[in-house]
Amino acid sequence: MNTIRYAFGDSSLGPFIAALSERGLACVAFDGGLAELEGCFPDADLVEDREALSETIGKLAAMIDRPESDADLTLDLQGSDLECRVWNALREIPVGTTATYGEIAARLGVPRQAREVGEACAANKLAVVVPCHRVVKKDGSISGYRWGVRRKRKLLESEHSARLLQPAVVPPHGMAS
Repeated sequence: MNTIRYAFGDSSLGPFIAALSERGLACVAFDGGLAELEGCFPDADLVEDREALSETIGKLAAMIDRPESDADLTLDLQGSDLECRVWNALREIPVGTTATYGEIAARLGVPRQAREVGEACAANKLAVVVPCHRVVKKDGSISGYRWGVRRKRKLLESEHSARLLQPAVVPPHGMAS
């Protein structure tokens, strides 16, 4: 039986749960708690282990509160081939910016599969770490979010503010940018 270790954390967006498999971070979720993990990993042995996850919980809380920071976490993406491709594409969207479902589908070479991109976002088990909150509708409006539209809006506002506060990179004198 597969063992999943988990612990609870707190952030500016509220309490969250994080879970590690032997391969890496497998779940970060708001609101659902242990029931969320049981649904995601029905055949796993779930073990609360605050000590083993203390560093991870700290990195996640910092990442949520300061979206421009890099948590440098090893991930265990568990999904179909398309879902994993979508999740990796989402991780390439810069902090403070958004992309549409159609743009992600086009980047993956499947331009007619925007709906499938949306389904992959809904199946994401790694809140914030795999930033499905950065995906918006074609008209730029915010659509659903597994952990609540209000939370998605707060994440986007926080990331936009962080991006505006970052200093511009100026090349050394005499070098073209």
